[in-house]
Amino acid sequence: MINKILLADSGTGHSEEMLQYLLDLPSLKNAAITILHVVPSQVTSEAMTEKWQEGGRVIADAIQRMHLDPTQVSTMLRQGDPKTTVCEVADEIETDLIIMGSRGMKRLESILEDSVSQYVFQLSSRPMLLVKDDIYVTRLKRIMVAVDQSKDAQYCLDLALFLLKDIPSGELQLVQVDPAMEEDEVLSGEEVEQIPVLAEAIDKAKKQRVNYKGIVKGGKPGPTLCQMAEENKVDLLMLGSPDRRPTVAKSLPDLDRLLGASLSDYVRVHATCPVLLGRQVDE
Repeated sequence: MINKILLADSGTGHSEEMLQYLLDLPSLKNAAITILHVVPSQVTSEAMTEKWQEGGRVIADAIQRMHLDPTQVSTMLRQGDPKTTVCEVADEIETDLIIMGSRGMKRLESILEDSVSQYVFQLSSRPMLLVKDDIYVTRLKRIMVAVDQSKDAQYCLDLALFLLKDIPSGELQLVQVDPAMEEDEVLSGEEVEQIPVLAEAIDKAKKQRVNYKGIVKGGKPGPTLCQMAEENKVDLLMLGSPDRRPTVAKSLPDLDRLLGASLSDYVRVHATCPVLLGRQVDE
């Protein structure tokens, strides 16, 4: 499911560590890696030269830190606006996953601060793995998937099973938040298996012999999902996130959605673990 990974590397944060842990998974050992560093345009030629040299060092240092075989990795040093360049390169190489660092800014802050990760999340049609600067990244053993009937959530489920299939100690946590239930009311065990969409997900996990547990909890979706991820000490939280590009102005962020209530926006800001926002890419 993931054959090509694009790491948009700024030289800071924990995105490189995240990629290392992903590459430890048996299912991804043959994935093709592209490391991209974008050099913003500069006023003078001297400043531009300095930034190009600095960008080259960022890429070289990343390969060395991650102990990657240089012959197995593609590198790109591009000049331009980091926001649009990441989107362009992702489409150019037809990547299956974009990995980026994130400062975890809230929606309005991310607009005012010209956030690269928020822009890419808004405009790209591809799955993204966001790694906040202030979280702890670790080996992937426990993956939580927010389950519903959307094609993007189903993509996340299939991807989680793909990642965990050869990890004997791995665990897939299948969760739903039900606002109609009392806050903090919890269903588990046989009760969960009576819920059709969760029963289907559990059946998939059983067929692929992946360890699992199902949980349904009452409360507000965003805060409750983040709370469940923290309480269950998950290493990666996955949820479906529909293609958010506006239908009229494909080149501009959808400010109405940025400012409105979005589960994906809430989780990417408040989760205390890396977050994979899954999208079924129609090639």
